[in-house]
Order: sequence, then C-alpha cells, then structure tokens
Amino acid sequence: MRYYCLFLADISSIMGKKKVMLPVTEVDLTTVKYDPGEIEAPHITGIWLKLFVKLVEMPLLGSLIIEYLKNQNKMNEMLRDTVIPEPPMFRPEFPPQEPEPGVVFLEEDGKSEDRVDSAVRCLPQYDSDINHSSESSPFRYWKIRDFANSYRQKLTTPSSVAEHVICAIEEFSNKKPPTPLLISFDPEDVRKQAAASTQRFEEGKPLSILDGIFVAIKDDIDCYPHPSKGATTWLHEVRKVEKDAVSVSRLRSCGAILVGKANMHELGMGTTGNNPNYGTTRNPHDLERYTGGSSSGPAAIVASGICSAALGTDGGGSVRIPSSLCGVVGLKTTYGRTNIRGSLCDGGTVEIIGPIASSVEDIILVYAAILGSSPSDKISLRPSIPCLPDLSSHENSGILGSLRLGKYTEWFNDVFSPDISNKCEDALNVFSETHGSKVVEIVIPELNEMRTAHVVSIGSEAASSLSPDLQDGKGGRLTLDSRVNFPLFNSFLASDYVAAQRLRRRIMYYHMEIFKNVDVIVTPTTGMTAPVIPKSALKLGESDMKVTGNLMRFILAANLLGFPAISVPVGYDKQGLPIGLQIIGRPWAEATILRLAAAFEGLRVETKQPASHFDILKRN
Repeated sequence: MRYYCLFLADISSIMGKKKVMLPVTEVDLTTVKYDPGEIEAPHITGIWLKLFVKLVEMPLLGSLIIEYLKNQNKMNEMLRDTVIPEPPMFRPEFPPQEPEPGVVFLEEDGKSEDRVDSAVRCLPQYDSDINHSSESSPFRYWKIRDFANSYRQKLTTPSSVAEHVICAIEEFSNKKPPTPLLISFDPEDVRKQAAASTQRFEEGKPLSILDGIFVAIKDDIDCYPHPSKGATTWLHEVRKVEKDAVSVSRLRSCGAILVGKANMHELGMGTTGNNPNYGTTRNPHDLERYTGGSSSGPAAIVASGICSAALGTDGGGSVRIPSSLCGVVGLKTTYGRTNIRGSLCDGGTVEIIGPIASSVEDIILVYAAILGSSPSDKISLRPSIPCLPDLSSHENSGILGSLRLGKYTEWFNDVFSPDISNKCEDALNVFSETHGSKVVEIVIPELNEMRTAHVVSIGSEAASSLSPDLQDGKGGRLTLDSRVNFPLFNSFLASDYVAAQRLRRRIMYYHMEIFKNVDVIVTPTTGMTAPVIPKSALKLGESDMKVTGNLMRFILAANLLGFPAISVPVGYDKQGLPIGLQIIGRPWAEATILRLAAAFEGLRVETKQPASHFDILKRN
C-alpha cells in the first residue's frame, strides 16, 4: 500500500506539469502576447566543435546533453508535457481558394516551352535601349530578355557567352580566399550545350526565350550526368544519377544551358552556407561574409552575374535566406506546385524546388518552365490551375491597390538590426502611397510552437531518409555541424512527430483565419543581414543556433504550412549589405505574390553592383 501511494504521488507530480491547450477555435487572439523565444545553444567553432561532436555522439552523455538543450528550449514541454487537442496534419492540407484576379492561366500538363511563351506575354513591354554603361544610371543586372534579344540580333552567341561564363567560374574558384560556386563543373559539357543553342539561333529556331540562358542547379537536385552529392563527400557513392530531376528536364527542354551543380550547406542542414568539404561560398557583396544557405552557390552565382537563374530547394528558407542576403529574388512555391522528384528531399513534407534570379520577371520565366505538380500531388492536394499575373495589363495597378497586406508589427520589428525593419517599413509605406493598398495589423499566435513543429518535422524526415546510410557508417564522414544535428533529430520520438503535426494543424488554422482578412503577409525575409564568416569555421565548420534563429525568424510558416513566399530586395543596411522583404501568400497564390514582388521591385531606387560581379553579356 505504501508503494502504491508513492506511485500515485509520482503520477500526480507528472500530471501537475501537464499543460492543456485550448482548442484552436477557442483561442482569444486579443490576449496573445508576442514572445521572441530566443534559442538557447552555444556558438561553437573549430576544435571546440570537434570536441562537442565527440561528446554528443557518446551513447549516454550525448543523450543527456541533447535532452538538456531540448529542455532549455522548452521542446519537451511543448511535445511531451502538453495536450494538443487537434488531430495531426502530416502534410499541408489546403481548403479551396478563390481565383486570383488579372491572371493568365497555364497548362501544367502541356509543354514547358509553351508555358514560358505565355509567361513572356505576361511581362511589360521589353525595352532594349536600357543603358547599363552610363555612370548616372543605377546598376541593373542583365535580364533573360536582354540575352535573348542579343542572340536574336546576332550581337553575340550562346557559345561566346559560354566562354565568359567558364572564365568567370574558374576565376571565382581561384580567388584568394577560394570562393567555390560549383561542386561539379564540366566546361566541355557547357560548350557542347552552348554550341547546340547557337546552332538553333543560326537556324532561327530557338526553343524558347530560355534558349541559351545559363542556369545553375543546386547539388541536391539531379542534373545528368553530374553526380548529386548534397555537398557531402560520399552520397554519390550510394545514390546514382541516371536522369535529370523533373524540374531540370523541363528547363533543358526550353534550351537552358545547365552549367553544373552549385555549392550548398551539406545536406541542406544549415542556414549560412558553410561547407568545409568543398569550401564555403562567399557573399558577392562582401567576401568576408556568408551567402546564407542552404542554397549558397545558387544565390551567389546569380548575384555575381554569372548565371541568369538557378534552381534551389527550400525546406527551411533555403531559397529565400540566401536570396535576401545576396540581394537577389527567391521564390518558394506552394508545397506540391512543382514536382520535386529527382531531388534529395523528394520524400519530405516541407520542401520544394524553387528558382533564384536577379529580377522578378526572370523568376516568372523560370517558374513557368518548372511548374507542374506530380501525379500523386494532383490527387491528394488538388492544386488550383497555375497562373501568372498579367503585368502588361492596364488592370494591374488597380489590382495592386485592392490588395490587403497583413503585418504583425511586434514580429516585424524583432530584428538584429533596425536597418532591416526600417528599410522594409519604408518599402511598405512607398508601396501603399503609390498604389493605395492597405496595410492591416495582424496577430500570429504560437510562433515558438511553429519553430518546434518545423524542426521536428524536417529533422525526423531527414533522419529517416538517411538512416540506412548513417547506420552503415557514413555519418562519420559528414561535416561536424551536420553531425551535431543528427543526435538531436534521432532523439525525437514517434510521439514527438505526431505532436508536431498536431501543432501544424493548429498553426494552419490561425493562418487561414488571417487570410480571410488579408491577401498576403509581409515580413523582413531575415532577422539579420549577412553574418561574418569566422576564420575558425572555414576548416571545421561551426554551430551557431542564434544566427540560425535570426536568419529563420520569418521563414517557417511557408515551409511548415506549404504557403508560397518570395523574397525581393528592398535596400541595404549601413554596411552596404542587402535586405530582403518577404511576401507570404495564400495556398496556390503564386500570381499574387509575384505581382506584388514586381511592384516592390519597380519602386526600388537603391541598387548597388556587388563587389564581385561579372558582366557576362559583355555588351557594354
């Protein structure tokens, strides 16, 4: 009897810790208080990181360290000590959406070339007389239509431009310090593709406006005959590439010249782009700073002017973060809008393949080429018909004026430097004054719960997909910061994963209620501009979760909930580093966020040429 009473006392103690969440429909949003929820974790580089990895990989001590860090960040409290009344949502589920106004519909089962041709007709009239060489005119990247016009006017050829591209890539790789943009690069293959494109132009038969356009592919997306290493030293040994990923195949059918496999944070496991395996890609605006990640190479190769566009993957901001830090445009599509078969993340529930380019119009052209859901996603997700904003229409200005932009001010202003929130606020004010649109104050509950749900989801899915190889001893060949992540991911229980999916449903409800009153949500893309690369991190890597928290602060809703989002440059901080504005849309509403991004881009007056930049077209 005495032991039974002690047992009951222990149960009572445990139950006393239990937290019961209100059903999501009963939460009073007027009582929600903003909680910045700072991440508690040490910043470790160099030899100390090596020692820390040894400790966390020890069977008993490692588990104690990981559980301590999880408790410090209230993860177990959220996942194990809380009753979450909502049923789990194991992948995004979207209610039917209203049609978007002023759009051109695309045939997703048709030819990529036809979709791209339709996209061209959506763009404003092309001005071939824009002067890039005048000192009085602001810096502007060459656009895809500039290349196409030069080819058609016989001012240059894809083969001539290919030589400039090859020279620039080799020059970047030979810089001191080295700045490797590509992991796999074959100059002869580039020349062969360019020669075929040149021949088509000589015959007057280009495949599309993307014919002869140079595009880089992130190293976790298949691009035959290049291996897909995911920036590891071993993945290509266990996973052979036999054909292009679906998105890459669609670009190839449009005549794009695929230059190779772009550098990245190993396995997409970080937000800085640090990679001791192949060298860390550096920010073209300041070579002492990170590009952001994990799509570091794709963003840097576009920002440097070498490629017009690149494909990246985005499971936790990996397209939008480096695009913001490098001063270019990055589109995260609705989950399921693009077919991700042929990528390393094609079994996940938070990842997509998306384009990076120097302008919104180039994003539109590449997006039109690669869009199209997989057969299974068409059945389960029921995507709306893909469409693009008709930017050539006289109705465009009126549509912009009717849009409602949601802003959670306390969250919006929670940034490492006020330069970021100030520049984004300025852009919103100018936009509202120009187009008459309304900025609506909103509240988003449970942001910390969203962060926990995301890390459990993406971490569990990554651990599951790589488990056979890690069990086979390949884990010891990963970089140190990747090896820090997997003990955390492997500590999640099945019940943790289910709890995270219950949180996903709650947070989806909040956002869909918000979207009843606004058309988009606007935030800074990142909570900080490009961080400095510690010298001690170049050889062995680093783990800095506070930097990760700053970079991912505004990112996660689009991944956990599957919404489309885009980062567009809006200016620079006092150190001359780029700042991005993020626009998050309703499910399947790519046309709305592209329309808004083009409008913000059109109002921007401050543009700077990156410190490391190449004039590939050589037309000035």
